[in-house]
Amino acid sequence: MAQTSTASAQNQDWLVGAPSPVQIVAALWIGSVGLLILGLQPVLLGALFNEHRVNLDELALVATAEIIAIGLGSALAAMLFSTRHLRLKSAILLLILAALDYAVSFADSPNTILIVRTLAGFVEGGLVAVSIELIARSRHAERMGGYFVALQTLAQCALAYGLGKWVIPSTQADATGANAGFLVLAFVCAASMIVALLVPVEYDEIPKQSGSMDGVLTVRSMLALFGILAFFMCIGAIWAFLEPIGGQHGVDSQTVAFMVSASLGAQVLGAIAATWLQARISYRTAILGCGIVAIAGAAVLGIGVSLSMFWLAVLAIGFVWMFIIPFQIGQTVAADSSRSTALLVPAANLFGAALGPLAASIFVVGEDASAVPVFSIGAVVVSLALFGAFLAVSRRRAIA
Repeated sequence: MAQTSTASAQNQDWLVGAPSPVQIVAALWIGSVGLLILGLQPVLLGALFNEHRVNLDELALVATAEIIAIGLGSALAAMLFSTRHLRLKSAILLLILAALDYAVSFADSPNTILIVRTLAGFVEGGLVAVSIELIARSRHAERMGGYFVALQTLAQCALAYGLGKWVIPSTQADATGANAGFLVLAFVCAASMIVALLVPVEYDEIPKQSGSMDGVLTVRSMLALFGILAFFMCIGAIWAFLEPIGGQHGVDSQTVAFMVSASLGAQVLGAIAATWLQARISYRTAILGCGIVAIAGAAVLGIGVSLSMFWLAVLAIGFVWMFIIPFQIGQTVAADSSRSTALLVPAANLFGAALGPLAASIFVVGEDASAVPVFSIGAVVVSLALFGAFLAVSRRRAIA
């Protein structure tokens, strides 16, 4: 995949190139570093809130802005940047991100924090593109996507636990807990520059099929992307309003916080399960099954049957959160053989997760969040309807 010309269509694992296992792990790790913040936002932004550096509204704005910036950054990098000189580009992006993480220590106002974290989001999106470009060139994109999701989720879980247990609490008394957390993140970025030396030097161009009508701006591709976005609007809405939803059913905030932490473990299991099952079930079965589970989970959260069922719903939603991603990548590959649509899967995921809470908030009256599970069910129904339309269009095309 890098600089060799021996890559060919005869390679059983890659459309072009033949990266070594070390190069594969290195490229997937670069993107994982870009997504570390997704698992660390509750810890790091929570520390900023506890230190009175941001209020709740400002915290939500910072979190949303960085997530949207990651999505934009990954999409822009996939569309505008070449896939040459990847080692140098990865190292530069990691260095810039380390500097921005360190700069949080000097951010003396909420607006400054917002600017720094938004800029960091664009850089993180560029790092994600390094991994997604690799996945797009694999003949088994679902499997490679599963590896990517599993690696990033394990890293997020381990780092979130370490920061929450040892780093931030030990420095909280000196009002430097958040700074210490971001410094650790900066160190991870700087240390990963060594890994950047191991990624492929460049990715060869994906071969174009003569006469192909594929591409991002086709009906099938747009149905796939908007279906992915709608599904993650459900996930984002539930996660943002989980505490008030729990409160309305007698679940205290400490228990909800514990549920969120436990859901990280469920996400890890979902990522591992997807990697194991990607060759055994089709993306059609997986996406339909995840949609049904998400609807059932949201319904349980809305009804509030019992504490044990509430727990089960939260863990189930956490599981499908990561389980579905490799199969969504498989869907976009089926939609577009040029693999251009697959490069936009992270952007669709992140935009959906960011827009979900915003859209759901329209239906929230005061502190009553009972409409959020209903909104989430609606979002999944829309996602499944778009998926059904995608399958219908695909079938007509196959017959034609």
